[in-house]
Amino acid sequence: MSLICPAVLAADPQDYRRKINIVTAFAKRIHIDLSDGDFAPGRSINPIQAWWPPGVLADIHLMYRHPLEHIETMVSLGPNLAIIHAEAEGDLAGMMEHLKRCGQKIGLAMLADTEPDRVSQLIGLADHVLIFSGKLGSYGGSADLSLLQKIGAVKRINSQAEIGWDGGADPSNVQTIAAAGVEVIVAGGSIMQAGDPAAEYAKLANSIS
Repeated sequence: MSLICPAVLAADPQDYRRKINIVTAFAKRIHIDLSDGDFAPGRSINPIQAWWPPGVLADIHLMYRHPLEHIETMVSLGPNLAIIHAEAEGDLAGMMEHLKRCGQKIGLAMLADTEPDRVSQLIGLADHVLIFSGKLGSYGGSADLSLLQKIGAVKRINSQAEIGWDGGADPSNVQTIAAAGVEVIVAGGSIMQAGDPAAEYAKLANSIS
């Protein structure tokens, strides 16, 4: 069963609050994008400023070159998932293992040109693998559906990993993405840039129900 996960990306706390209030009015699982202005262009709120209402599952996507600097913040926030990039720098396996020992579920995001076999150790440690087809640090991007072929390789490495998709999901392609085996479809621009975000979310959800 697939689900739609609205994405929140904000550069300041006021805009973050506005967007959180919008998406949590209709979604119980959300995706919070945090960018460092280095690995991902554009700087978002700081990780320590992230929050969400009780009863909401929040996946935090750290688009950071050095995610280890925020390991204790992830422990203190306790998101549903802490997602780091396979292309980031530092002891990523060590970070993942530490967070798992702290009871934190871990996600691994892969950019379009990263092949699963190159990061098999990290995939093996992950609870969730996010196939990324978007634009780092901004809403939008196109859905390169050829990247769906990575799902088979990921599942051969870690059959228990939840599969996510981020980038270009809209009513024209969510059925294809879901049918390929993606369980969590992140939708940012299509929802947040819509005139009626709740109606757009419902349209996407109904397309895959």
